[in-house]
Amino acid sequence: MPNETAEKTVHRICPLCEACCGLELKLSGNKVISIRGHDEDVFSRGYICPKGVALKDLHEDPDRLRVPLVKRDGRFVETSWDEAFAEIERRLPPILAEHGPDAVAALAGNPSVHKIGLIMYFARLARALGTRNLFSASTLDQMPKQLSVGLMFGHWLSFPVPDIERSDFLLIIGANPIVSNGSLWTVPDYRGKAKAMRARGGRIVVVDPRRTETAEAADAHHFIRPGSDVYFLLGMVHTLFDEKLVRLGRLAEHVNGVAEVEHAVHAFAPETVAARCGIDAATIRGLARQLAATERAAVYGRMGTCVQEYGTLCSWLIDVLNVLTGHLDQEGGAMFAKAPAFAANTIGKPGIGKGVGTGRRRSRVSGAPEVMGEFPMVCLAEEIDTPGAGQVRALITVAGNPVLSAPNGGRLAAALDKLDFMVSVDIYLNETTRHADVILPGLSPLEDLHYDTAFPQFAYRNAARFSEPALPRPDGQPPEWQILLRLAAIAQGKGAQADVEKMDDDLFADDVRRVAGEHADAVIAALAHLKGPERQVDFALRTGPYGDIFGRRPDGINLAKIKAAPGGIDLGPLQPRIPEVLRTPSGKIELAPEMLLTDLQRPAAELAQPVPGLVVIGRRHVRSCNSWMHNLPILAKGPFRCTALVNPADAQRLGLQDGGKARIAGKGTVIEALVEVTDEMMPGVVSLPHGWGHDLPGMRMALAAERPGANLNAVLDEGMRDPLSGNAVLNGIPVSMQRA
Repeated sequence: MPNETAEKTVHRICPLCEACCGLELKLSGNKVISIRGHDEDVFSRGYICPKGVALKDLHEDPDRLRVPLVKRDGRFVETSWDEAFAEIERRLPPILAEHGPDAVAALAGNPSVHKIGLIMYFARLARALGTRNLFSASTLDQMPKQLSVGLMFGHWLSFPVPDIERSDFLLIIGANPIVSNGSLWTVPDYRGKAKAMRARGGRIVVVDPRRTETAEAADAHHFIRPGSDVYFLLGMVHTLFDEKLVRLGRLAEHVNGVAEVEHAVHAFAPETVAARCGIDAATIRGLARQLAATERAAVYGRMGTCVQEYGTLCSWLIDVLNVLTGHLDQEGGAMFAKAPAFAANTIGKPGIGKGVGTGRRRSRVSGAPEVMGEFPMVCLAEEIDTPGAGQVRALITVAGNPVLSAPNGGRLAAALDKLDFMVSVDIYLNETTRHADVILPGLSPLEDLHYDTAFPQFAYRNAARFSEPALPRPDGQPPEWQILLRLAAIAQGKGAQADVEKMDDDLFADDVRRVAGEHADAVIAALAHLKGPERQVDFALRTGPYGDIFGRRPDGINLAKIKAAPGGIDLGPLQPRIPEVLRTPSGKIELAPEMLLTDLQRPAAELAQPVPGLVVIGRRHVRSCNSWMHNLPILAKGPFRCTALVNPADAQRLGLQDGGKARIAGKGTVIEALVEVTDEMMPGVVSLPHGWGHDLPGMRMALAAERPGANLNAVLDEGMRDPLSGNAVLNGIPVSMQRA
């Protein structure tokens, strides 16, 4: 008989943040003994942060749900999978039949992009529902960037990222990659790569309202008023034209709209915008000159440039700077990854496409335009609590906790209680899922296979990696892709007992026939031994830019080859891809989309307005990414991190003391937070991290509830959003603050 306690080593990709580090796990039977970085991983090269080690805590967490819950007389009771799906079949179809598909909304949270069964099958569930009311965490953090790159380069995920290992100058705006290891820039061990860059003579400059960990490790840091990044960026673009520093280089024949941009920025000279952004004109001009004069350089911006009212404009102007200085698609500049699978910018005819569009429909209450097929998350509550035709009456959430992660969660929580029915696919009974009628738990990440579908599309280096399950799936527990397919079957009237494997076969066959034509049957037969996400991964790899094309390219990759390489397959550094990467109708980089030029009227009109007083911004910690991580001992231990950072001058003016409590008020709501006085904050700015506030009744996250923290989003206004992308405004919000 096999020794069930024998130790063994397995490898997997960490699914807890965008860095996607390779891990090495020591197991004794089904027990995790240790987790460390995998030295032979071709992408992360042994790097690991505390979140990777916390996979053991997540797997063993007694609060993690392992069986379905159904609410009976206001209380959750454990039940079987058959009973849970029967309850959904009893209650969901009548709502669809009486009120139509738009009466059911579907929502995907951030963790869904890290679980392949969720990210690949949420789309199948949405199509089965037929609803227009789709929401995701994208409109809480990244939709401005997706819209800007879509308009400029033709696809929502064509993100240029800094080629840091060959760069000589990096300007970072509103981002903290030492903590995040990149966001929309998958770059594990940013700290090590930045240190190596500076050791070879490169320079890093950070622009941020807080002297962040990234700023501390940079060559220079400049404070900027939250929400004013658009003025700083416009001043830099103006300088390039004003001082004749524009150098398109080889991009010249691939760019439309240079003259239009020059005209649009004419009124935003550094001397005009300096007072508004808090950075003097000489510094703005000096940074523009340095960017233009450095042969290998890039500009990178992230959360601070996205979660504000000018998010799309900021995201656009960052890439305008990279284009005008000739640094886009250049070694050491801002480059495009070439992902081995699932990247639309590697599929179809290269260098041209249909581009992107928005506003095909508008939300019922606020009239917000659809972007990338979804409405803003901040519109969900009003779609539920506003009566009338098309009112949302049922909701399916997948790995999301918007009661904490979205502005004015109190209104959303009250709205959720008005629903006729709610289903959550989630591993925790949290601030949002406590409102559900049925909760269907997913697998522990260690019990699931893994392939990153999104992150290789904006990685610092090209690679292909796959993780087998490290531990066996519990008896009777369906994989997440089957959970979502069974929900889809119920929505389509096929019933809870539908054959979901046959559904998957049919859906996959339809997908293949759309792209493989006369070869479809042969392809389907070649992949018949695989099911679910594995089958889709193999198909995407084999037909991707490095694939074996089902034997036609013998040295190409496929799933079997990647499985045989525990550390993954290195596909090399980033390479120039223009014009091949473009998917715009013109086949050019669209530097001056009309939508964005028109939106410049807003900052122009606001330029003369008085600067707000005290404003609040969020922040992230390396031990905290999503709200459920506060329930994991290895991440929760140590100093309390949900503190309000305040500049000493502000603390003195407001009568605040380090270690004392303060009341922070905004949007008619007041929260209390511990104060931490520090000169790392710009005067007039207070910083409180997002995702806290674990003091609501009915949740089961015992460790998080011991130190609940304050929910910053409770004082934010859900009516504030970037009008182009619909993204919530989370930074630069005026607040009042006083000693508690």
